[in-house]
Amino acid sequence: MTTTATQDPRGRPAPRGPASPGAALAVLPHVLRGALAWTDAHRAEFALPEDVLEPHTQVNATLKPLGELAQLCSTVRAATAPGTPEHEVAGDLVTYAWEQVSRGGLLLELLRAEPFAAYPYEIYAAFAGYGLRHEGFEALARPLTATRAWAHTEQHANRQLGLINSERRVGVVTHTDAGGVLSRTWLGGLSEPWTFEGPSGYALTHTVFHLTDWGRMPDRVPEKTDAYLRTWLPAWADGCLESGQWDLTGELLAVAASLPGPAPLELLDAVWPVLADVQHATGCVPETGVPVHEDAPDPYPFIDCYHSTLVTAFAAALSLRSLTDGSGPSRERHTP
Repeated sequence: MTTTATQDPRGRPAPRGPASPGAALAVLPHVLRGALAWTDAHRAEFALPEDVLEPHTQVNATLKPLGELAQLCSTVRAATAPGTPEHEVAGDLVTYAWEQVSRGGLLLELLRAEPFAAYPYEIYAAFAGYGLRHEGFEALARPLTATRAWAHTEQHANRQLGLINSERRVGVVTHTDAGGVLSRTWLGGLSEPWTFEGPSGYALTHTVFHLTDWGRMPDRVPEKTDAYLRTWLPAWADGCLESGQWDLTGELLAVAASLPGPAPLELLDAVWPVLADVQHATGCVPETGVPVHEDAPDPYPFIDCYHSTLVTAFAAALSLRSLTDGSGPSRERHTP
């Protein structure tokens, strides 16, 4: 059973005791506001360099963080109530990211340079799902995504699900059936739970994110997958807590909040107080390791905490939605 935590002698949260009912709701508003406040205060760190279109520019250090900012903050905005500070901040951050890509113009240049690379399309889809569109990008992308080459690009199954979800967001016919792709993933195969580790854990979480459109459509999770996740998420989250894998813990919490039907209360109540203790006073959350609790304006390098902080905000918004929406999202099925 997943447990709550105090600090062990090395300063790392250590599991103890059963979860308290309502413990998640007690910490989630503060966790969400803190993570968004840190992200907003560090928005300049997401800015694209002037040479972003040059071949030597590292995509993972430039476009990837910006795309994650757009994707996760658009979900936070969708999951929060209009007029609330977190709703407004999340929307401002998506607008900031859109301006960074020249309102889609920069993504069009990337698509021209790498017409069969998935990442410009997936970044664009994060904006398109939010309602921000670029006519020129879509005019070029439309014939490209209709080619045999696009449909047969070789990639891991969970990445292919990401492309399918991007196609759905843009509004074109998907290049293949999501159900067949899901069956080839680690999660879709209902793999032996003891084989869970870092790579399979991230593959699992992103399979759920792509399947559910980042938590917006929980009813896309098949019943057998839902049951499997509800059974094993507590044990996997426990392992992540014990090993200080805070980023993956946040992603597992987002998965738990993306399931159809009632929220997994015991899991959320057990794990959220632990992650709240890990969160620094500035609002940031480290990806891994012993958390810093000393006063400091920037306790971690940006690259070591931006993703886990965004994931924490994303998971917190989904968890609050799942805990405050009564019985949870409808179990009506649209099996992929």
